[in-house]
Amino acid sequence: MELVVECYQITKIFPKNEAYGLTSQLQRASVSVPANIAEGRGRQYTKEFLQHLSIAYGSLAELETLLQIAQHLNYLDANLLEQILGRTAEVGRMLNGLRKSLRKHN
Repeated sequence: MELVVECYQITKIFPKNEAYGLTSQLQRASVSVPANIAEGRGRQYTKEFLQHLSIAYGSLAELETLLQIAQHLNYLDANLLEQILGRTAEVGRMLNGLRKSLRKHN
């Protein structure tokens, strides 16, 4: 959830003309990560949970790409990008750990 909050805070500094473009895409990708984890957790079968974790991981990769695009467009400075990518890497490690843990018990 912290990643979502950080992404929303970051997009506040984006130009207003990006409201329906990069800003919206970045916000939706960030929300998709915890939303898919939650949806998968609510499923009856482990296989379904793993599928939703895979979708969450894909959304995380999309988010990282969108953040890099924002930096290339000079909407983010390199230090802020590095900080937020550190957070996405942390979330990625947690997702991988959860996926491995579920596969062991399946």
